[in-house]
Amino acid sequence: QVQLVESGGGWVQAGDSLRLSCAASGVTFSSYTMGWFRLAPGKEREFVAHISWNSAAAYYANSVKGRFTISRDVATNTMYLQMNKLKPDDTAAYYCATSARTDWPLTTSSRYDFWGQGTQVTVSS
Repeated sequence: QVQLVESGGGWVQAGDSLRLSCAASGVTFSSYTMGWFRLAPGKEREFVAHISWNSAAAYYANSVKGRFTISRDVATNTMYLQMNKLKPDDTAAYYCATSARTDWPLTTSSRYDFWGQGTQVTVSS
């Protein structure tokens, strides 16, 4: 049974940093592209970033490029999202997901197979 568990969310002020984690189990972690999405009230689910199975490549949404960094540790089956210079527009529930597809970029949620339950990030101005 595949399980993805996010953690690290919280309430911060604009300009602060947070690091989200996604712990994976029940899946061959190293075989999948891993991604982050976010969902804000009244908005559609938005792609944030994804990373290749071997961490050789990453892809970011324009809205977070230069501020967020995605990484993964195969040894611990954990993916991370380092978020710097946070803005109020970054307020959302953040979800990690896995995809077996290789035709990058994988920016739509329908291309992902398994999802975590989400962790809330709130950025105040």
